[in-house]
Amino acid sequence: MAKLILTRHGQSLWNAENRFTGWADIPLSERGRAEATIASCKLQDYRIRVCFTSMLFRAMETAVIILTEVDDICDGRVPIIKYDVEAEDWQGWDKYDGDAEQELPVYPTATLDERFYGDLQGLNKAETAAEFGKEQVQLWRRSYRVRPPGGESLEDTVNRTVPFFRDRILKQHVMAGDNVLIAAHGNSLRSIVKQLENLSEEEIVKVELGTGIPIVYDIDLNGQVTDKIILN
Repeated sequence: MAKLILTRHGQSLWNAENRFTGWADIPLSERGRAEATIASCKLQDYRIRVCFTSMLFRAMETAVIILTEVDDICDGRVPIIKYDVEAEDWQGWDKYDGDAEQELPVYPTATLDERFYGDLQGLNKAETAAEFGKEQVQLWRRSYRVRPPGGESLEDTVNRTVPFFRDRILKQHVMAGDNVLIAAHGNSLRSIVKQLENLSEEEIVKVELGTGIPIVYDIDLNGQVTDKIILN
């Protein structure tokens, strides 16, 4: 029985300003770093073997804080960023093998990036609602299939995120018995939650994930969820 831990990044500077963030690479706020520290303390009894994050700094920063604030989480291993890619333009960054007994791999991947908000990125949500109408903005934010101007729908995010989660994370690590931490974003994590809990389109759009709050799933060797705990 393995543990899969999902954690939305801590509050970012644009979260604090009520802005659409999407793919903009915004760092954590002071509160966000505190939320990641608190998450680390809540996870002190878990032993993580591998971590995946998005390519966005707020998710990577959250993961590093969680993995380093409490020593026992990594079971004595040192978190090491690894690039799980094969591309000539990586200048050999992905060639370091390391020591599996001493290091805990942290894999950044764009497949776990936040939903792309297109033309809305950087805009204040309240001001956008005043300009376009609350119903239209709510449709862009909370419908499953409707895309914001120039951006992704939640359905698009599911189609981008779930295949990687299923084939790379679930099958290769969780079902093999590894405890896995995923530090990512509200919509990329909702995509994974939809897959894990077999939620409908109508159900998943109602799911809210708080910043810096770990969700722990027990998953059996067949990839089925047997228990779920939200560490509020």
